[in-house]
Amino acid sequence: MGPREKGTPEVKASHGLAPVFDEANLVSAAGLAPVLHLAEKAGLSKTVADKVHVPAPNAPVKIRTLIAGMLAGADSIEDLDLLRAGGTAQLIGAVRAPSTMGTFLRSFTHGHVQQLHAVGRGLLTGLAEAVPSLVAGDDLVFVDMDDTIDEVYGYQKQGAGYGYSGVRGLNVLLTTISTPHSAPVIAECSLRRGATRSGASAGWQLRRALTTTRTIVGAGARVWVRADSAFAVAKTVKAAVDAGTWFSVTVPAWPTVTAAIATISEDAWTPIHYPHAVWEPETHEWISDAEVAEAPLVAFVSKPKGEQVTCRLVVRRVKRLGPAPQGQGELFTCWRHHAFITNTTLDAVAADAHHRDHAIIEQVNAELKAGPLAHLPSGKYAANAAWLACTVMAFNLSRAAAHATGMPKARMATMTRRIVATPARIAHTARHVIVHLPATWPWANAWTLLWESATSPPSPTPAT
Repeated sequence: MGPREKGTPEVKASHGLAPVFDEANLVSAAGLAPVLHLAEKAGLSKTVADKVHVPAPNAPVKIRTLIAGMLAGADSIEDLDLLRAGGTAQLIGAVRAPSTMGTFLRSFTHGHVQQLHAVGRGLLTGLAEAVPSLVAGDDLVFVDMDDTIDEVYGYQKQGAGYGYSGVRGLNVLLTTISTPHSAPVIAECSLRRGATRSGASAGWQLRRALTTTRTIVGAGARVWVRADSAFAVAKTVKAAVDAGTWFSVTVPAWPTVTAAIATISEDAWTPIHYPHAVWEPETHEWISDAEVAEAPLVAFVSKPKGEQVTCRLVVRRVKRLGPAPQGQGELFTCWRHHAFITNTTLDAVAADAHHRDHAIIEQVNAELKAGPLAHLPSGKYAANAAWLACTVMAFNLSRAAAHATGMPKARMATMTRRIVATPARIAHTARHVIVHLPATWPWANAWTLLWESATSPPSPTPAT
Protein backbone atom coordinates (compact mmCIF):
# COMPACT_ATOMS: atom_id res chain seq x y z
CA MET A 1 0.00 0.00 0.00
CA GLY A 2 1.37 3.40 -0.98
CA PRO A 3 1.63 6.38 1.31
CA ARG A 4 -1.66 7.93 2.36
CA GLU A 5 -2.50 11.26 0.74
CA LYS A 6 -2.59 14.35 2.91
CA GLY A 7 -6.09 14.97 4.25
CA THR A 8 -7.27 11.39 3.64
CA PRO A 9 -8.82 9.90 6.79
CA GLU A 10 -7.07 6.86 8.19
CA VAL A 11 -9.34 3.86 8.57
CA LYS A 12 -8.46 0.93 10.80
CA ALA A 13 -7.89 -2.35 8.95
CA SER A 14 -10.18 -5.21 9.95
CA HIS A 15 -10.62 -8.81 8.76
CA GLY A 16 -8.00 -8.36 6.10
CA LEU A 17 -9.57 -5.19 4.65
CA ALA A 18 -7.75 -1.87 4.70
CA PRO A 19 -9.99 0.94 3.34
CA VAL A 20 -8.13 3.96 2.00
CA PHE A 21 -9.83 6.98 0.41
CA ASP A 22 -7.13 7.74 -2.15
CA GLU A 23 -8.50 6.98 -5.65
CA ALA A 24 -9.00 10.14 -7.70
CA ASN A 25 -10.35 8.38 -10.80
CA LEU A 26 -13.35 6.55 -9.32
CA VAL A 27 -16.87 7.75 -10.07
CA SER A 28 -19.96 6.72 -8.11
CA ALA A 29 -22.54 8.13 -10.54
CA ALA A 30 -21.24 7.53 -14.07
CA GLY A 31 -24.78 7.52 -15.44
CA LEU A 32 -24.81 11.30 -15.03
CA ALA A 33 -22.69 11.52 -18.19
CA PRO A 34 -25.32 10.31 -20.70
CA VAL A 35 -28.18 12.00 -18.83
CA LEU A 36 -26.44 15.38 -18.86
CA HIS A 37 -25.46 14.85 -22.50
CA LEU A 38 -29.18 14.42 -23.16
CA ALA A 39 -29.87 17.67 -21.27
CA GLU A 40 -27.35 19.52 -23.42
CA LYS A 41 -28.83 18.01 -26.56
CA ALA A 42 -32.14 19.50 -25.41
CA GLY A 43 -30.44 22.89 -24.96
CA LEU A 44 -30.17 23.19 -21.16
CA SER A 45 -27.02 25.32 -20.78
CA LYS A 46 -27.79 27.53 -23.78
CA THR A 47 -31.33 28.21 -22.51
CA VAL A 48 -30.05 29.03 -19.02
CA ALA A 49 -27.47 31.42 -20.47
CA ASP A 50 -30.12 33.14 -22.61
CA LYS A 51 -32.93 33.40 -20.06
CA VAL A 52 -31.54 33.44 -16.49
CA HIS A 53 -30.06 36.78 -15.45
CA VAL A 54 -29.46 36.13 -11.77
CA PRO A 55 -26.67 38.32 -10.31
CA ALA A 56 -24.21 35.45 -10.01
CA PRO A 57 -21.54 34.18 -12.40
CA ASN A 58 -21.66 30.87 -14.29
CA ALA A 59 -25.40 30.27 -13.92
CA PRO A 60 -25.40 27.37 -16.46
CA VAL A 61 -22.70 25.51 -14.49
CA LYS A 62 -24.58 26.01 -11.23
CA ILE A 63 -27.97 24.95 -12.61
CA ARG A 64 -26.31 21.84 -14.09
CA THR A 65 -24.77 21.14 -10.68
CA LEU A 66 -28.16 21.32 -8.99
CA ILE A 67 -29.84 19.08 -11.55
CA ALA A 68 -26.96 16.57 -11.58
CA GLY A 69 -26.99 16.35 -7.78
CA MET A 70 -30.75 15.74 -7.74
CA LEU A 71 -30.42 13.01 -10.38
CA ALA A 72 -27.75 11.39 -8.21
CA GLY A 73 -30.08 11.40 -5.20
CA ALA A 74 -29.42 14.74 -3.48
CA ASP A 75 -32.31 16.11 -1.42
CA SER A 76 -30.34 18.89 0.28
CA ILE A 77 -27.69 21.43 -0.63
CA GLU A 78 -25.03 19.55 1.37
CA ASP A 79 -25.68 16.38 -0.65
CA LEU A 80 -24.34 18.14 -3.76
CA ASP A 81 -20.84 17.51 -2.43
CA LEU A 82 -21.20 14.00 -3.90
CA LEU A 83 -20.38 15.50 -7.29
CA ARG A 84 -16.92 16.66 -6.17
CA ALA A 85 -15.76 13.18 -5.11
CA GLY A 86 -13.28 11.11 -7.12
CA GLY A 87 -13.27 11.71 -10.86
CA THR A 88 -16.88 12.86 -11.23
CA ALA A 89 -15.95 16.36 -12.37
CA GLN A 90 -13.71 14.84 -15.07
CA LEU A 91 -16.74 12.98 -16.37
CA ILE A 92 -19.53 15.57 -16.21
CA GLY A 93 -17.65 18.87 -16.29
CA ALA A 94 -17.31 21.66 -13.76
CA VAL A 95 -19.31 21.49 -10.53
CA ARG A 96 -19.60 23.87 -7.60
CA ALA A 97 -19.29 23.41 -3.85
CA PRO A 98 -22.44 23.25 -1.66
CA SER A 99 -21.61 26.57 -0.01
CA THR A 100 -21.44 28.22 -3.43
CA MET A 101 -24.73 26.62 -4.43
CA GLY A 102 -26.44 27.86 -1.26
CA THR A 103 -25.31 31.42 -2.00
CA PHE A 104 -26.45 31.02 -5.61
CA LEU A 105 -29.96 29.90 -4.61
CA ARG A 106 -30.32 32.75 -2.13
CA SER A 107 -29.55 35.25 -4.89
CA PHE A 108 -32.81 34.39 -6.69
CA THR A 109 -35.78 36.73 -6.68
CA HIS A 110 -39.33 36.01 -7.86
CA GLY A 111 -38.44 37.32 -11.33
CA HIS A 112 -35.39 35.08 -11.57
CA VAL A 113 -37.53 32.08 -10.59
CA GLN A 114 -39.90 32.89 -13.46
CA GLN A 115 -36.88 32.93 -15.78
CA LEU A 116 -35.97 29.48 -14.45
CA HIS A 117 -39.51 28.26 -15.19
CA ALA A 118 -39.02 29.46 -18.77
CA VAL A 119 -35.86 27.33 -18.90
CA GLY A 120 -37.88 24.36 -17.70
CA ARG A 121 -40.44 24.83 -20.47
CA GLY A 122 -37.67 25.11 -23.04
CA LEU A 123 -35.95 22.00 -21.69
CA LEU A 124 -39.16 19.96 -21.80
CA THR A 125 -39.77 21.03 -25.39
CA GLY A 126 -36.18 20.12 -26.31
CA LEU A 127 -36.46 16.74 -24.60
CA ALA A 128 -39.67 15.99 -26.49
CA GLU A 129 -37.77 16.65 -29.74
CA ALA A 130 -34.72 14.61 -28.68
CA VAL A 131 -36.83 11.69 -27.37
CA PRO A 132 -39.97 11.62 -29.54
CA SER A 133 -41.68 8.92 -27.45
CA LEU A 134 -41.70 11.18 -24.36
CA VAL A 135 -45.14 12.66 -25.12
CA ALA A 136 -46.21 11.23 -28.44
CA GLY A 137 -47.98 8.38 -30.14
CA ASP A 138 -51.52 9.07 -28.83
CA ASP A 139 -54.37 11.20 -30.11
CA LEU A 140 -55.50 11.90 -26.54
CA VAL A 141 -53.29 13.93 -24.19
CA PHE A 142 -54.11 14.51 -20.51
CA VAL A 143 -53.17 17.66 -18.62
CA ASP A 144 -53.60 17.08 -14.88
CA MET A 145 -53.46 19.71 -12.15
CA ASP A 146 -52.98 19.11 -8.43
CA ASP A 147 -51.26 20.61 -5.42
CA THR A 148 -49.60 19.13 -2.36
CA ILE A 149 -48.20 20.40 0.92
CA ASP A 150 -44.46 19.87 1.25
CA GLU A 151 -43.84 19.67 5.00
CA VAL A 152 -41.10 21.88 6.45
CA TYR A 153 -39.47 22.03 9.86
CA GLY A 154 -38.17 24.94 11.91
CA TYR A 155 -39.59 28.43 12.13
CA GLN A 156 -37.29 30.22 9.67
CA LYS A 157 -38.97 29.08 6.46
CA GLN A 158 -40.45 32.07 4.66
CA GLY A 159 -44.04 31.50 3.59
CA ALA A 160 -44.58 28.31 5.61
CA GLY A 161 -48.05 27.81 7.04
CA TYR A 162 -50.78 25.30 7.75
CA GLY A 163 -52.57 24.31 4.57
CA TYR A 164 -55.60 22.15 3.81
CA SER A 165 -53.87 19.01 5.11
CA GLY A 166 -53.19 20.48 8.55
CA VAL A 167 -49.45 20.05 7.94
CA ARG A 168 -47.10 23.02 8.25
CA GLY A 169 -45.32 23.50 4.97
CA LEU A 170 -45.29 25.17 1.57
CA ASN A 171 -47.81 24.55 -1.20
CA VAL A 172 -46.52 22.99 -4.44
CA LEU A 173 -48.81 23.30 -7.47
CA LEU A 174 -48.04 20.98 -10.40
CA THR A 175 -49.46 20.56 -13.89
CA THR A 176 -48.48 17.39 -15.75
CA ILE A 177 -48.75 16.08 -19.30
CA SER A 178 -49.36 12.39 -20.03
CA THR A 179 -51.01 10.10 -22.55
CA PRO A 180 -52.68 6.69 -22.17
CA HIS A 181 -49.31 5.08 -23.04
CA SER A 182 -46.74 7.50 -21.57
CA ALA A 183 -45.96 8.43 -17.98
CA PRO A 184 -46.40 12.04 -16.84
CA VAL A 185 -43.92 14.86 -17.32
CA ILE A 186 -44.30 18.18 -15.53
CA ALA A 187 -45.30 21.14 -17.69
CA GLU A 188 -45.55 23.78 -14.94
CA CYS A 189 -44.91 24.19 -11.24
CA SER A 190 -45.37 26.90 -8.62
CA LEU A 191 -44.28 27.20 -5.01
CA ARG A 192 -46.91 28.96 -2.92
CA ARG A 193 -47.42 29.89 0.70
CA GLY A 194 -48.58 27.02 2.88
CA ALA A 195 -52.00 28.51 3.61
CA THR A 196 -52.77 29.24 -0.05
CA ARG A 197 -56.12 28.01 -1.35
CA SER A 198 -55.59 25.22 -3.90
CA GLY A 199 -57.43 26.91 -6.75
CA ALA A 200 -55.82 30.33 -6.32
CA SER A 201 -54.16 31.47 -9.59
CA ALA A 202 -54.52 27.92 -10.95
CA GLY A 203 -56.08 29.22 -14.15
CA TRP A 204 -53.00 31.31 -14.89
CA GLN A 205 -50.71 28.29 -14.52
CA LEU A 206 -53.05 26.12 -16.59
CA ARG A 207 -52.93 28.58 -19.50
CA ARG A 208 -49.13 28.40 -19.60
CA ALA A 209 -49.19 24.60 -19.31
CA LEU A 210 -51.64 24.30 -22.20
CA THR A 211 -49.44 26.52 -24.36
CA THR A 212 -46.47 24.23 -23.62
CA THR A 213 -48.62 21.17 -24.33
CA ARG A 214 -49.66 22.48 -27.73
CA THR A 215 -46.05 23.26 -28.58
CA ILE A 216 -45.09 19.66 -27.84
CA VAL A 217 -48.03 17.64 -29.19
CA GLY A 218 -49.16 19.90 -32.02
CA ALA A 219 -52.61 21.09 -32.99
CA GLY A 220 -53.96 17.68 -34.00
CA ALA A 221 -54.08 15.98 -30.60
CA ARG A 222 -57.13 16.13 -28.34
CA VAL A 223 -56.12 17.66 -24.99
CA TRP A 224 -58.12 16.83 -21.86
CA VAL A 225 -57.70 18.85 -18.64
CA ARG A 226 -58.46 16.99 -15.39
CA ALA A 227 -58.57 18.29 -11.81
CA ASP A 228 -60.20 17.58 -8.46
CA SER A 229 -62.79 19.66 -6.59
CA ALA A 230 -60.19 22.06 -5.19
CA PHE A 231 -59.85 23.44 -8.73
CA ALA A 232 -63.58 23.76 -9.47
CA VAL A 233 -63.06 27.48 -10.03
CA ALA A 234 -64.57 29.47 -12.90
CA LYS A 235 -61.25 30.92 -14.07
CA THR A 236 -59.59 27.50 -14.18
CA VAL A 237 -62.39 25.89 -16.19
CA LYS A 238 -62.56 28.93 -18.48
CA ALA A 239 -58.84 28.57 -19.20
CA ALA A 240 -59.53 25.08 -20.53
CA VAL A 241 -62.56 26.24 -22.53
CA ASP A 242 -60.67 29.18 -24.06
CA ALA A 243 -57.86 26.82 -25.12
CA GLY A 244 -60.36 24.58 -26.93
CA THR A 245 -59.68 21.54 -24.75
CA TRP A 246 -61.88 19.01 -23.06
CA PHE A 247 -62.10 19.24 -19.29
CA SER A 248 -63.37 17.15 -16.38
CA VAL A 249 -63.32 18.72 -12.95
CA THR A 250 -64.73 17.16 -9.78
CA VAL A 251 -67.29 19.44 -8.14
CA PRO A 252 -68.48 19.77 -4.54
CA ALA A 253 -72.11 19.31 -3.51
CA TRP A 254 -73.23 22.73 -4.72
CA PRO A 255 -77.00 23.30 -4.50
CA THR A 256 -77.18 23.22 -8.32
CA VAL A 257 -75.31 19.90 -8.35
CA THR A 258 -77.56 18.36 -5.71
CA ALA A 259 -80.63 19.51 -7.58
CA ALA A 260 -79.33 18.09 -10.88
CA ILE A 261 -78.60 14.69 -9.29
CA ALA A 262 -82.15 14.59 -7.91
CA THR A 263 -83.53 14.84 -11.46
CA ILE A 264 -81.80 11.62 -12.60
CA SER A 265 -84.29 8.77 -12.86
CA GLU A 266 -83.49 5.34 -11.43
CA ASP A 267 -83.47 3.64 -14.83
CA ALA A 268 -80.80 6.08 -16.09
CA TRP A 269 -78.05 4.59 -13.92
CA THR A 270 -75.55 2.26 -15.67
CA PRO A 271 -73.49 -0.29 -13.66
CA ILE A 272 -69.76 0.07 -14.30
CA HIS A 273 -66.66 -2.08 -14.10
CA TYR A 274 -65.60 -1.10 -10.58
CA PRO A 275 -63.53 -2.99 -7.97
CA HIS A 276 -65.33 -6.26 -7.13
CA ALA A 277 -67.79 -5.89 -10.05
CA VAL A 278 -68.98 -9.18 -11.59
CA TRP A 279 -69.72 -9.71 -15.30
CA GLU A 280 -73.09 -11.34 -15.97
CA PRO A 281 -72.74 -13.24 -19.28
CA GLU A 282 -76.50 -13.78 -19.80
CA THR A 283 -77.50 -10.11 -19.57
CA HIS A 284 -74.11 -8.82 -20.78
CA GLU A 285 -73.76 -6.26 -18.01
CA TRP A 286 -71.74 -5.59 -14.90
CA ILE A 287 -73.25 -6.40 -11.53
CA SER A 288 -71.66 -3.68 -9.48
CA ASP A 289 -72.05 -1.54 -6.39
CA ALA A 290 -71.16 1.47 -8.55
CA GLU A 291 -73.26 3.12 -11.23
CA VAL A 292 -72.93 6.14 -13.53
CA ALA A 293 -75.45 8.60 -14.94
CA GLU A 294 -75.45 12.17 -16.21
CA ALA A 295 -77.51 15.34 -16.32
CA PRO A 296 -77.12 18.78 -17.90
CA LEU A 297 -75.77 21.58 -15.70
CA VAL A 298 -74.88 25.24 -15.84
CA ALA A 299 -71.84 25.64 -13.57
CA PHE A 300 -70.76 28.77 -11.68
CA VAL A 301 -74.22 30.38 -11.74
CA SER A 302 -73.07 32.93 -9.14
CA LYS A 303 -70.62 34.38 -11.69
CA PRO A 304 -71.38 36.79 -14.55
CA LYS A 305 -72.90 35.20 -17.65
CA GLY A 306 -69.56 35.23 -19.46
CA GLU A 307 -67.97 33.02 -16.78
CA GLN A 308 -70.81 30.50 -16.50
CA VAL A 309 -70.21 27.14 -18.20
CA THR A 310 -72.90 24.97 -19.76
CA CYS A 311 -71.69 21.38 -19.48
CA ARG A 312 -72.52 17.80 -18.54
CA LEU A 313 -72.68 16.65 -14.94
CA VAL A 314 -71.45 13.04 -14.76
CA VAL A 315 -72.24 11.30 -11.48
CA ARG A 316 -70.85 8.08 -10.09
CA ARG A 317 -72.75 6.63 -7.14
CA VAL A 318 -71.40 3.91 -4.84
CA LYS A 319 -73.36 1.98 -2.23
CA ARG A 320 -72.74 3.29 1.25
CA LEU A 321 -71.97 0.17 3.26
CA GLY A 322 -72.53 0.04 6.99
CA PRO A 323 -73.15 -2.58 9.66
CA ALA A 324 -76.78 -3.65 10.04
CA PRO A 325 -78.34 -5.19 13.15
CA GLN A 326 -78.03 -8.97 13.26
CA GLY A 327 -80.82 -10.65 11.31
CA GLN A 328 -81.97 -7.43 9.65
CA GLY A 329 -81.68 -6.97 5.91
CA GLU A 330 -81.21 -3.73 4.00
CA LEU A 331 -84.22 -1.45 4.48
CA PHE A 332 -83.22 0.88 1.64
CA THR A 333 -80.07 1.57 -0.35
CA CYS A 334 -77.91 4.55 0.59
CA TRP A 335 -75.51 5.99 -1.97
CA ARG A 336 -72.43 8.17 -1.97
CA HIS A 337 -72.30 10.43 -5.02
CA HIS A 338 -69.14 11.60 -6.79
CA ALA A 339 -69.79 14.20 -9.47
CA PHE A 340 -67.70 16.02 -12.04
CA ILE A 341 -68.44 18.51 -14.79
CA THR A 342 -67.18 17.88 -18.30
CA ASN A 343 -67.54 18.95 -21.92
CA THR A 344 -66.27 15.69 -23.40
CA THR A 345 -68.27 13.87 -26.07
CA LEU A 346 -67.58 10.42 -24.62
CA ASP A 347 -70.38 8.50 -22.97
CA ALA A 348 -70.72 8.79 -19.19
CA VAL A 349 -69.04 5.44 -18.45
CA ALA A 350 -65.95 6.18 -20.56
CA ALA A 351 -65.74 9.77 -19.29
CA ASP A 352 -65.87 8.54 -15.69
CA ALA A 353 -63.16 5.93 -16.27
CA HIS A 354 -60.78 8.49 -17.82
CA HIS A 355 -61.54 11.08 -15.14
CA ARG A 356 -60.68 8.63 -12.35
CA ASP A 357 -57.25 8.18 -13.94
CA HIS A 358 -56.49 11.75 -12.81
CA ALA A 359 -55.02 10.07 -9.73
CA ILE A 360 -51.86 9.43 -11.78
CA ILE A 361 -50.60 12.86 -10.70
CA GLU A 362 -50.45 11.62 -7.10
CA GLN A 363 -47.62 9.34 -8.17
CA VAL A 364 -45.69 12.37 -9.40
CA ASN A 365 -46.16 14.05 -6.02
CA ALA A 366 -44.93 10.88 -4.30
CA GLU A 367 -41.85 10.62 -6.55
CA LEU A 368 -40.82 14.21 -5.89
CA LYS A 369 -41.31 13.90 -2.13
CA ALA A 370 -39.27 10.70 -2.12
CA GLY A 371 -36.51 12.56 -3.98
CA PRO A 372 -35.38 16.17 -4.20
CA LEU A 373 -38.51 17.52 -2.48
CA ALA A 374 -37.90 15.47 0.65
CA HIS A 375 -36.64 18.85 1.92
CA LEU A 376 -37.01 22.44 0.86
CA PRO A 377 -33.44 23.30 1.79
CA SER A 378 -33.41 27.05 2.35
CA GLY A 379 -35.04 29.47 4.73
CA LYS A 380 -35.58 31.89 1.86
CA TYR A 381 -38.80 31.50 -0.13
CA ALA A 382 -37.36 32.36 -3.56
CA ALA A 383 -34.43 29.97 -3.03
CA ASN A 384 -36.88 27.14 -2.37
CA ALA A 385 -38.89 28.15 -5.46
CA ALA A 386 -35.69 27.90 -7.53
CA TRP A 387 -34.98 24.48 -5.95
CA LEU A 388 -38.47 23.35 -7.01
CA ALA A 389 -37.91 24.56 -10.58
CA CYS A 390 -34.65 22.57 -10.78
CA THR A 391 -36.42 19.56 -9.26
CA VAL A 392 -38.98 19.64 -12.07
CA MET A 393 -36.21 19.81 -14.69
CA ALA A 394 -34.42 16.86 -13.07
CA PHE A 395 -37.69 14.89 -13.01
CA ASN A 396 -38.42 15.55 -16.70
CA LEU A 397 -34.83 14.74 -17.64
CA SER A 398 -35.05 11.47 -15.72
CA ARG A 399 -38.31 10.63 -17.51
CA ALA A 400 -36.78 11.36 -20.94
CA ALA A 401 -33.73 9.25 -20.06
CA ALA A 402 -36.06 6.42 -19.04
CA HIS A 403 -37.66 6.49 -22.50
CA ALA A 404 -34.22 6.50 -24.14
CA THR A 405 -33.18 3.41 -22.14
CA GLY A 406 -36.27 1.47 -23.17
CA MET A 407 -37.75 1.65 -19.64
CA PRO A 408 -40.40 4.36 -20.21
CA LYS A 409 -42.31 3.72 -16.98
CA ALA A 410 -39.19 3.73 -14.73
CA ARG A 411 -39.52 6.10 -11.79
CA MET A 412 -36.93 8.69 -10.87
CA ALA A 413 -35.58 6.57 -8.00
CA THR A 414 -35.33 3.56 -10.32
CA MET A 415 -33.35 5.58 -12.86
CA THR A 416 -30.99 6.76 -10.12
CA ARG A 417 -30.41 3.21 -8.93
CA ARG A 418 -30.07 1.49 -12.32
CA ILE A 419 -28.53 4.12 -14.60
CA VAL A 420 -27.20 7.17 -12.76
CA ALA A 421 -25.56 5.36 -9.84
CA THR A 422 -23.35 3.22 -12.07
CA PRO A 423 -19.82 3.06 -10.60
CA ALA A 424 -16.91 3.61 -12.97
CA ARG A 425 -13.17 4.16 -13.18
CA ILE A 426 -11.66 6.81 -15.44
CA ALA A 427 -8.51 6.15 -17.44
CA HIS A 428 -6.66 8.48 -19.80
CA THR A 429 -5.09 7.35 -23.05
CA ALA A 430 -3.72 9.74 -25.66
CA ARG A 431 -6.43 12.35 -26.06
CA HIS A 432 -9.28 10.12 -24.95
CA VAL A 433 -10.95 9.54 -21.60
CA ILE A 434 -11.92 5.90 -21.14
CA VAL A 435 -14.72 5.15 -18.69
CA HIS A 436 -14.44 1.60 -17.33
CA LEU A 437 -17.89 0.41 -16.24
CA PRO A 438 -18.68 -2.76 -14.26
CA ALA A 439 -18.59 -6.05 -16.11
CA THR A 440 -21.94 -7.89 -16.25
CA TRP A 441 -23.76 -4.72 -15.11
CA PRO A 442 -27.48 -5.74 -15.18
CA TRP A 443 -28.57 -2.61 -17.04
CA ALA A 444 -25.61 -2.29 -19.43
CA ASN A 445 -27.85 -2.49 -22.51
CA ALA A 446 -30.16 0.22 -21.18
CA TRP A 447 -27.14 2.39 -20.31
CA THR A 448 -25.78 1.94 -23.83
CA LEU A 449 -29.10 2.84 -25.43
CA LEU A 450 -29.19 6.06 -23.41
CA TRP A 451 -25.61 6.91 -24.35
CA GLU A 452 -26.32 6.40 -28.05
CA SER A 453 -29.48 8.50 -27.86
CA ALA A 454 -27.75 11.30 -25.94
CA THR A 455 -24.68 11.49 -28.17
CA SER A 456 -26.27 10.97 -31.57
CA PRO A 457 -26.80 14.05 -33.75
CA PRO A 458 -30.27 15.62 -33.71
CA SER A 459 -32.78 14.17 -36.15
CA PRO A 460 -33.19 16.31 -39.25
CA THR A 461 -36.29 18.49 -39.29
CA PRO A 462 -38.65 17.25 -42.02
CA ALA A 463 -39.23 19.67 -44.87
CA THR A 464 -42.60 21.37 -44.93
